[in-house]
Amino acid sequence: MRTITDLLNFTSPEEWDGIFETVKCRRALSPSKLPDMDYALNPYGGCEHGCVYCYAPEVTHSEWKEWRIVRVRSNIADRLAKELVNVRGVVGIGTVTDPYQYAEKRFMLTRQCLEVLKAGNSKIHIHTKSDLILRDLDLISQMDSEVGITITTLDDRISRITEPGAPLPERRLKTLKELTDAGIKTYALVGPILGSLEGNEKEFVEAILSTGTEHMSLDRLNLRPKMTERLQRMGIKGSDKALEKIRRIAESSGLEVTDVFE
Repeated sequence: MRTITDLLNFTSPEEWDGIFETVKCRRALSPSKLPDMDYALNPYGGCEHGCVYCYAPEVTHSEWKEWRIVRVRSNIADRLAKELVNVRGVVGIGTVTDPYQYAEKRFMLTRQCLEVLKAGNSKIHIHTKSDLILRDLDLISQMDSEVGITITTLDDRISRITEPGAPLPERRLKTLKELTDAGIKTYALVGPILGSLEGNEKEFVEAILSTGTEHMSLDRLNLRPKMTERLQRMGIKGSDKALEKIRRIAESSGLEVTDVFE
């Protein structure tokens, strides 16, 4: 396994050449309030995906203009190894920022943490929008794991506007299918549900059904003051109408449907 020192000196643009800063974390794990997760683990601070609906900057009291600068928590795997000695429960990976944003190609902090968690026989629950997770299928398939792939639209144009740094929808659907086919417990994390899904609900559910996953988790648009101003300027809004129609179609199609926050 490459050390963090090796990775910081690694400059191949094929791996990743984005803007980052290295930091040390005091703790790797924190208590989680998300369903089915006892602890939260976020190898990176900030997120280069730049999703316009992201509420994490306001929740973490960060400046939006600096949110896409990736903060590389270089000692997180070492901290995790020490903390796991006294930890029992499910570790949620990527509860605030995506653990497989493209910086992970270069720094591999998520993979280092997975190696620590596997050695500790830990249960894991991963949230991501990225097909990069498939790189670590060798580890994840040997662990007690669950993976949620976030899918918000089938429209590449809308995805590029609302999630400019994230993989496009087709790649996420293929990732969800590959994980499901590999025997991983998976679900489609549909959220936030935006008004752009209105009129496209049936096609959207059919696309998720095609991946073979049996579960869907729905999330409303969670507005915060600064985010509200930004989305209003862009003409973007959430849709309870689309959410409920997706729920009805999904349940009638045999999918198990839950809400992220019930």
